[in-house]
Amino acid sequence: MPWWGWMIFGAILFGSELMIVDAGFYLVFIGIAAALTGLIELAGLGLEPWLQWALFSVISLVSMVLFRKKLYDQLRGSAVGYQVGPTGEIVTVEQALQPGESGRLAYRGTEWTAVNTSDQVMEQGQHVQISSVDSLTLKLDTVKDSSKGA
Repeated sequence: MPWWGWMIFGAILFGSELMIVDAGFYLVFIGIAAALTGLIELAGLGLEPWLQWALFSVISLVSMVLFRKKLYDQLRGSAVGYQVGPTGEIVTVEQALQPGESGRLAYRGTEWTAVNTSDQVMEQGQHVQISSVDSLTLKLDTVKDSSKGA
């Protein structure tokens, strides 16, 4: 394939990942491998077509194995301070809950089952913290830091 064919192929793959498809960040590395193969051809090495395809495959696989996870995690949310789900958020208890008791709680526009996982009684109107989420159940604990509020 001529060098410009590899460049077009790489641009289509790269653009597809960024604009159209969310393919888990694989097409970016395949597109970059195609572009690198095109640049190698532009340099005038004159590789046989089968060798171009082999080089393209090796560059694709090696770059995905070495760089994909780190780059994908960095771009998609493993950055410092990134929080998935409501764990750690402060909510207001709508009814008194004894330790281990469950009740209903309005949160983010819907009703949830809430369980008091602390060893203290939670009074109606008290601000508490979501310690974890188990399926559709919010596990509540008393607020650790008194400076936090809802």
